[in-house]
Amino acid sequence: MGARLTIATRRSRLALWQAEHVKARLESRHPGTAVELLALSTRGDELLEERLDKVGGKGLFVKELEQAMIEGRADLAVHSMKDVPADLPAGFVLAAVLEREDPRDALLCSRTADFAALPQGARIGTSSLRRAAQIAARHPHLQMLTLRGNVETRIAKLDRGEYDAILLAAAGLKRLGLEGRIRRCLSVEESLPSPGQAALGIECLAARADVAALVAPLAHAASAACVRAERAVSRALGGSCTIPLGAYAELAGERLTLRALVAAPDGSRMARAECSGAARDAESLGAEAARLLRAQGAGEILAAIAS
Repeated sequence: MGARLTIATRRSRLALWQAEHVKARLESRHPGTAVELLALSTRGDELLEERLDKVGGKGLFVKELEQAMIEGRADLAVHSMKDVPADLPAGFVLAAVLEREDPRDALLCSRTADFAALPQGARIGTSSLRRAAQIAARHPHLQMLTLRGNVETRIAKLDRGEYDAILLAAAGLKRLGLEGRIRRCLSVEESLPSPGQAALGIECLAARADVAALVAPLAHAASAACVRAERAVSRALGGSCTIPLGAYAELAGERLTLRALVAAPDGSRMARAECSGAARDAESLGAEAARLLRAQGAGEILAAIAS
């Protein structure tokens, strides 16, 4: 008899797509292994009218999945890495990071692909303080508004005219077959991605070496190194989604180049850093980027956000 595995996942269509993707990869890699999904509702999915930074942060998307693993109802969980807190709870490990999709942010708008062409006070919807800060800094004539809900719900709000444009992760749209809704993908210079954006991660209990061994072949070394560096920036700066933080690493050969920024929520102040180093030193590179950000005034920006 082959192994039996249960994947804990959120109930959204995107989360289910991601879990099904991992299920198919595992069953293909390990013939005879039976994989099933345990779909759960998380607090992050239920608090749709609140900004995440006001109600508990990114951990709201993973706590119920982790509890299912503790209780033995699930063996592993599949996450969007941008939704995973910088520090996992004791007893859990990130067993694999899969190959990254397109990490860019995407503009959805029926009128134009150019922010500058939108009228004064045009309503731009996003769930991300990071996206809002970067666009506000470049286009102060726009009104940045909170937009929550799953991908389909957000697009429906745009179509109903509640927003003039919205910003979403390109990867999620592509995974759901909705790339036709993308008016334009923003360059990473225009909107630096969130740490781990577009990468899928597999989490399991640290004690489950059997599960870790089964998912290890799905890991993508280059994506994992980039994500480690990006998450190290977040960890060094407090690891909270209350921080408008961008971090994006690119690998060329064995060398990583990491860009990072911290911004005031309204985009009025911004600290930027760039550094490079060996891929094997990804975490140290992230810590160095955080140090450079603080030297550029990130500490004052963070202090103002916390006050």
